[in-house]
Order: sequence, then structure tokens, then C-alpha cells
Amino acid sequence: MKKQTSFTLLLLLLLSSIITSNLNANHVLPNVPLMQDEAYAAFAEVMPEPVGGIEGIFKKIVYPEIAKRTGIEGKVYLLIYVNENGGVDDVKVIKTLGGGCDEAATKAVKETKFSAGKNKGVPLKVKLSMAITFKLK
Repeated sequence: MKKQTSFTLLLLLLLSSIITSNLNANHVLPNVPLMQDEAYAAFAEVMPEPVGGIEGIFKKIVYPEIAKRTGIEGKVYLLIYVNENGGVDDVKVIKTLGGGCDEAATKAVKETKFSAGKNKGVPLKVKLSMAITFKLK
């Protein structure tokens, strides 16, 4: 038991040092270009929100037929790049679900207009994460 605790502590220390080190975005999120990632704020005083709420995004999602037939349920995690006008410039899948769910979630988000993120009243580009849940009824 003591070995397992020591191993867990070592693992936590290692993960902590990796997270706090100066890694570029390509190490954390593959396929996200560093230049694009740096052009978007990670947070803002007023974060972007989907016009029509999250329900507006869910209404645009068509549950993929293959996911229905194979019983795929779960969450797709997305990184969304919203420009200063509230338009979606890009969407990256952070955690995949498969069965066409990734594509359905990405398509719905790209078709959605967001309110602009703002700092001190000034619109800016912001990246935000979102989980889209797929659940069969």
C-alpha cells in the first residue's frame, strides 16, 4: 500500500510539473496551431455565449444514425474559437466519442452565433471549451 501511495504522489508531482511548465499548445492539444491558439484569450470578463443558449446548439444536432444503431452515448469535448464578432472561426475536438457524434457536434457549433467575449467592454477573440452530450432516449 505504501508503494502505491508513493507512486501516486510521484505521478501527481510529475503531472503538476508538466502542467506548470512552459509547454506550447501543440504539446497540450495536438493539431491546434500555436499561432492560432495564442491569438485567442483563454478567458474574458464576459465570456462568449451561444445565441439562443446551449439549447440552441442541441436543437441543431442530428443524432448520427450509426451512433443510434450501435448505442453510442457520451460526451464530445470541444475547443471553440470565437472571434470578436461572435462568429465561430474554428472548432477542435478535444475528446472524441465516435460514431459520427464528433462531426455532428462540430457542425452544430460552427452553425451557431455567439455573443462576443469582452474585456472592459472591448470585444475580443476567445477560446472556450464545451461538452456536448449525446444520449439515446
